This record gives sequence, structure tokens and C-alpha cells, in this order.
Amino acid sequence: MGILRDLSLTNFTAGFIAVLVGFSSSAVIVFHAAETAGASPAEVSSWLGALGLGMGLTTIGLSLRYKVPVLTAWSTPGAALLVTSLSGLPMAEAIGAFLLSAVLITLSGLTGWFERLMDRIPMSIASAMLAGVLFQFGIDVFVSMQSQFALVIPMFVAYLLGKRLFPRYAIVFVLLLGTALAWAQDLLQIDAIQLAVAVPVYVQPSFSLASMIGVGIPLFAVTMASQNIPGIAVIKASGYSPPISPVITWTGLTTLILAPFGGFAFNLAAITAAICMGKQADEDPARRYMAAVSAGVFYLILGVFGATVAALFAAFPNELVLAIAGLALLATIASSLHIAMKTEHQREPALVTFLLTASGVSLFGIGAAFWGLVGGVMTMFALAWRVDKDKAKEQR
Repeated sequence: MGILRDLSLTNFTAGFIAVLVGFSSSAVIVFHAAETAGASPAEVSSWLGALGLGMGLTTIGLSLRYKVPVLTAWSTPGAALLVTSLSGLPMAEAIGAFLLSAVLITLSGLTGWFERLMDRIPMSIASAMLAGVLFQFGIDVFVSMQSQFALVIPMFVAYLLGKRLFPRYAIVFVLLLGTALAWAQDLLQIDAIQLAVAVPVYVQPSFSLASMIGVGIPLFAVTMASQNIPGIAVIKASGYSPPISPVITWTGLTTLILAPFGGFAFNLAAITAAICMGKQADEDPARRYMAAVSAGVFYLILGVFGATVAALFAAFPNELVLAIAGLALLATIASSLHIAMKTEHQREPALVTFLLTASGVSLFGIGAAFWGLVGGVMTMFALAWRVDKDKAKEQR
């Protein structure tokens, strides 16, 4: 079969790393959001199950459909928003707000307006945004050396040796070495791991004006601005061009189906998608979709075994996760910066985009990636106006 022929150890490992990084970096926010909504332990498990199932099915289905690494994720900024906005709100009204957001996301895909907007963004600015989004992960490789020097330094040296001797398997080698070192240094917390299957808990939604305005619309805005825009930028900067509108539509429809079980918002991934779209996933860009498919399989396992997988991923020390993510993304960061700065007349707008995005600034609950895009586009138009004005003076 063609699919099995395209599967390799490197794209399988890239899929695992993407899920490990995605879960480890934001699962605690999802747990906190569920608890803020007053979820019982069974409902928290249902939330995790619905999210894993939704991410797994959409990632596998879309990646196989378009033969492109399309990685979906839960909305991390959306979860952070829920932490602050769900307090005191009945769970049924929270579910109603999720459904409203899902309807708006679906309409964004069906109408095609979001894709038309994204098609107007220059490649230099999209690449600069990607570099800014990933910048902190590159920095964290070296920051993590401060707290776990004996773990991270050998991983970094192994990465350099691997890139020199067997570049295709460098990240696989680093992951295996890091896990072995963590085990030897007694850093793997495996005592709390117990086998448990997530059971779906259905909550009948109800709707109120307060929850729709206070939660539903902000959740839609944050998901589109802070998640889907960077997600599309990653796809464009990596050289892929799947039809965006159907992809957005499917994430909205999936949310509509799974929201009553806790699937509050699905969207395109950015950081974890970049792990599946770089050379470390596969030298052949046409086969990298299998990295996303592999990630989808791990997401399905996450959905089925909920609490068990949560404990498994939590067993990895934070420094190992930061180091493996940063090392896996170094080549993507370098490539993105090269594309961003390649065109001279777009260099300054790209730099503004990169710096704003990398700053991590958040305004009105919307993350830095969106404001980096806004700043870059504003700079581009301002400089284009200045050039046009100078040309007009020369012609007089």
C-alpha cells in the first residue's frame, strides 16, 4: 500500500514528538478550564477524550485526503480564555457557547472569506510569523540547560553528531538518548501511570445571551486569530497549499459534534505542525503527511485512554520536552528566517512581524502571532506608500 510505503521511522517519530510537545505544553490549561467550568472528574476525562478523538480524526482524515501534513489541535488560547470566563457559568451554558463558536468557525470555512484573506499575506511575512512563533522553542533548548545540564547537554551534542553522521535520524537518536538519560537520572515519573479508558459524558447545551457574548464570540475570535492564522502561515511557509476553506469547515463541524462532550474548539496547529513539516520529519516533502497521520494515531490513543496517556506524557521531564522540541525545530526556524529576509523590499516588514510575534505580547486576549501579522502588514503598506511618494517626486 502507498500509505505504508510512505511511512518511515522519522515521520513516525516526528508525529510522536508533535503530540508530546502539544500535550505537555498546554494540557494543564485544558484541565484548568474544565475545572473552572465545574467539571467532575468523569467530565474532565470526557473533555480529554473528545479532544483527542477530534484531533485524531481530523488530522488523519485531512492529511490522507490532501496528502499534506495537516495537523489540528485544541485551541490553547481558547482554553486560556475559558479559564477566565467560565467561572460561575453553568456547564450547559458553556457547552452552548462552544456550539456558537463552532457555528461561526464553520461559516468562516463555508463562505471562503478567511481563505481569501490569508491568500493576500506575502510569503515573507508568513515566514517571519512562523519564525517568531517558534523562536521561544529554539531559546528554550539552551535555557533548559541551566536546570538540567546533565540531561540537555548530551542531547545537544547527540544532535550535532547526528546531523553530521545520520541527519535523517538525528532527532530519533536524540529522543531515545534523552529518554534513556532521564530514566538513568530518575527523572521519569512513571509511578502514577494507570490504565484507564475515557468514557464520554454528554451535557445537554443551553443558550444565554451572556454566555454567547461573553464566551462564544470571544472563543471564536481567539481561535481564528491566535490559532488558525499561525496555522495557515506554517502551511504556506512550509511550501504546502491544501484548500484552506474545507479544512476550516471540518474543524468547525468536528467542534459542533464533539462540543457536548467537551471538545470546545478545534483548529489548525502551528508549532506542532511545524515539527511534522520540516526535513527532520522526512527528506521528501511529499511523504511528510505521514508524520501528521502518525500524530493523529497518537491523538486517537490519547482520546481513548485519556487519563492514562495524560500521566504518560506528564512522566517526561519538562526540560526533555523543551529540548527535543527546540532541536526538532531549529532547521524550520532557520529556513523561515531565510525566506523572511530574502526579499529586500519586504525585509523590514518581515522583521517587524518576527519581533512582534517573538515578543509574546498579548492584547485584548489575542496572542502575539496575530499582532505580528498586523504590524508587518501595516509596515509593508507604510513603506510602500513612502516608496510610491518618492517615485512621484522623481517624476515631477
